[in-house]
Amino acid sequence: MMVQRLTRMPRIFTILLAILLMAGSDAGASKYKRSIENVVIPDVVLVNQQGEKVRLKSLLESDQPVLVDFIYATCTTICPILSAGFANFQRELGPETKNARLVSITIDPENDTPAAMKEYLERYQAQPGWDFLTGSRQDVDRVMKAFNAYFRSKMDHQPLSFIRSQEDGKWIRLYGLMSSSDLMKEFQQRGGK
Repeated sequence: MMVQRLTRMPRIFTILLAILLMAGSDAGASKYKRSIENVVIPDVVLVNQQGEKVRLKSLLESDQPVLVDFIYATCTTICPILSAGFANFQRELGPETKNARLVSITIDPENDTPAAMKEYLERYQAQPGWDFLTGSRQDVDRVMKAFNAYFRSKMDHQPLSFIRSQEDGKWIRLYGLMSSSDLMKEFQQRGGK
């Protein structure tokens, strides 16, 4: 029992740190880089946290604004911060959370099973509209390359988020760790309500 508690402490500490960093305080004005990307979504079928097959192109090219990031369930560095940002974003939207689609795509499809992804989303109290997707290594690599987010290994991944506008379909690439208020500001600029 004590060993289980000790192994959970770093994860709990990381999540708390991520939440504090993403709380939206402008005192430490976060720095991130913003660019417009041309992304051609590959027509692949991935699997969500419920074990359901999802056609990625249809999901990402919906009539809603879409936010995408690339994470993995056992990450203890960047991923908890990105996921805390998505969780805070959903909380800030409140009942309007239905007006945005959040999609996390694993960079570790060999280990991120639907059960692991479901548990991960539960840890962040994800609301409906936030999906975590996995698939074959080949399909995940195709998606990562399409977003110019390909990493040599999961240990080499970078803090990237993408926002797609419902108005013009353009993708904004956000590189760096962002506060929740920065993420919300970027979302609202891209046509989110």
